[in-house]
Amino acid sequence: VYETPGGTILYKAHAALEQLCLDSETLHYKQQVGLRYAELVYNGRWYTPLRQALDAFVQSTEQNLTGTVRLKLYKGNVILAGRKSPHSLYREDYVTFDEDDVYNQADAEGFIRLYGLPLKVQAMLKVDGVGVSDYDSPDFSEFKRD
Repeated sequence: VYETPGGTILYKAHAALEQLCLDSETLHYKQQVGLRYAELVYNGRWYTPLRQALDAFVQSTEQNLTGTVRLKLYKGNVILAGRKSPHSLYREDYVTFDEDDVYNQADAEGFIRLYGLPLKVQAMLKVDGVGVSDYDSPDFSEFKRD
């Protein structure tokens, strides 16, 4: 914060809006793009087609980034105190673990099983450190519903 306090404050406010308005995959990819963008600029590659393409991606992610961010400044720290946006992906009425019309608890069980399936296959294969399986080919008949 001490070197460029204004820039740091703006960066933190912008990041808070991104976390509120972008889906997790887009946000994660945008962070990767930021690193590559910085590398291009540092290496003097400003006039490359890649930098222009990255600009286009960033501009598309900025379309719905608008809102209000409240920050607290304390002893060189920037602390998020609140944020709101008309394009927020957070909906308080959707964030619940109770029974309601928005969320079916059974959906989570199926998602967890499906999302964990590759790890289950990996465990069945008992892959060693070099990626060689103890099996010639996996026996998928071992898969049974929990």
